[in-house]
Amino acid sequence: MADKDVGQTDGRGYAPGPWWADLGTWGAVALIVFGGLAAAWVYFRLPGTPEELASGYHGAAKVIAIGLVTVGCTLLGRRPTRAAAIEETRERERA
Repeated sequence: MADKDVGQTDGRGYAPGPWWADLGTWGAVALIVFGGLAAAWVYFRLPGTPEELASGYHGAAKVIAIGLVTVGCTLLGRRPTRAAAIEETRERERA
């Protein structure tokens, strides 16, 4: 295996994650809103809009998609924790 095939890690031994990994719910919601504003910007052809409108919509759709996936993962990640907390509370009430 060549050196170029080995991924870079930080001091703790973890590979760096994607930029959106630590956004959380509100950061993801902000991405969705920002993507919607970008799509509206392209729709109204405000200054800075690309010549090819499809590329502008494509960029906005990517930002919205990342936001939606992050919101979904964040909310689904909370479900097992919430279910475990509810079960623990029920067990305390029985005792």
